[in-house]
Amino acid sequence: MTLSPRDIEQFVAQGFVKVEGAFPREMAEACRDVLWREMGLSPERPEGWTQPVVRLGMHAEAPFRAAAHAERLRGALNQLVGAGRWVQPEALGAMVVRFPSPEAPEDDGWHIDASFPPKDKPDSQDYFEWRVNASSRGRAMLMLFLFSDCGEDDAATRVRVGSHLPTTRRLAKLGQDGASLRRLAQEGFDDSGDCDVALATGEAGTVWLLHPFTIHAAQAHRGRRVRFLAQPGLAPKTPLQVERADGGYSPVERAIRLGLGSSFSAF
Repeated sequence: MTLSPRDIEQFVAQGFVKVEGAFPREMAEACRDVLWREMGLSPERPEGWTQPVVRLGMHAEAPFRAAAHAERLRGALNQLVGAGRWVQPEALGAMVVRFPSPEAPEDDGWHIDASFPPKDKPDSQDYFEWRVNASSRGRAMLMLFLFSDCGEDDAATRVRVGSHLPTTRRLAKLGQDGASLRRLAQEGFDDSGDCDVALATGEAGTVWLLHPFTIHAAQAHRGRRVRFLAQPGLAPKTPLQVERADGGYSPVERAIRLGLGSSFSAF
């Protein structure tokens, strides 16, 4: 088993777990090589690093598929979401490459990721209109794949410890339609403002697994190493449930139940 019982309980209570060595460093290096080529940049020529952040699309080349299929990662997902309850990714997307820069990033606000389009605009390409609800429709996990070593100064993603619990209660009041990412951002995330902050650091090959409701944010890159990150969601094969007759709740579902507490009627 990839995760210990203590790791699993940490995930339920804190909303994340760090999986070191989730895939081999050699795979991470191969992924970086692909991304350097796509950007037309070189690790040996820092004079070309003129943008603080570059966002790239989906990648289904062999090293990315291998990372997504890595046995240690699959084991952790089976433990947290449930074997047979999630869809195996065949590609990795939402690539974010951050370069050392004195410029403040414009994308460093606290947020959660939306997972389904609005009912009246099912083909909407405006991601800020996409929605999230208390049953986390369309998303079982947020995964942070580190393709490069990432220290505290290397634009490590900030993670609010335990923030998934107040977020669950907030979403439960909004019903199955949930709320758009734009609405959530406009209202802010003050209900988790007192949470401690963890930094998603680690060696290349590390994957941080975040509960879908865990609040997180980017930050400025004050280090020297370029940081390569993929942040794909994990789709559920079957909808998450907070009421199971057999009591066979996954840790992701247990965390939602913990956040709801006595608020099941609101949900």
